[in-house]
Amino acid sequence: MGTAQRRSAPEDGTAERAKARPGSGEPDDGLTPRPRGGDEQLLTSRTRTQQQAQYRPLWIEEPAKRYRMPDPVRRSAVRALIIIAVTLIQAMVAFFCTMAESWLAFPMVISSVVSTVAATWGAVDVLVTRQVWNQRYGVVSEPSSTARALRRERRAARRRQRAAEREQERIRRRGGSAGQLSHP
Repeated sequence: MGTAQRRSAPEDGTAERAKARPGSGEPDDGLTPRPRGGDEQLLTSRTRTQQQAQYRPLWIEEPAKRYRMPDPVRRSAVRALIIIAVTLIQAMVAFFCTMAESWLAFPMVISSVVSTVAATWGAVDVLVTRQVWNQRYGVVSEPSSTARALRRERRAARRRQRAAEREQERIRRRGGSAGQLSHP
């Protein structure tokens, strides 16, 4: 079919290429060759490959660049964030009440001051909780960490203790006298 024939439309106003292919639910665009015999599988696999090439996931998971915060630190951070959000809302309401010269302005200003103190406490709580967690469970970011050296020493002491217990158990199993050179 030539270009002129493809572009011409029948008298009723419908294009030829909008006709459906026999045996498939797809419209005939006039450009794609019709499958013959075993070509139908090839065409189906091509269509699937094109669909897979067009598929893009919504997001690509990447490894985290930073470690997840410990649970106590995360809890205190969420608590502080909620307190700060409520404080900002109270301050905004106090401002609007003051502009409207409402009787509610004075109580809202007082509660905003109290909430500001609470928000400051919440922010300091995050810092203190983080520091306490780091001191208790050790800093793992530096090879020369004091906590890491202490853990290494504790592990070595536990290994020595287990080895001594195994040796004592082996001596007991042999009857107690196998490890002695002479009797007193």
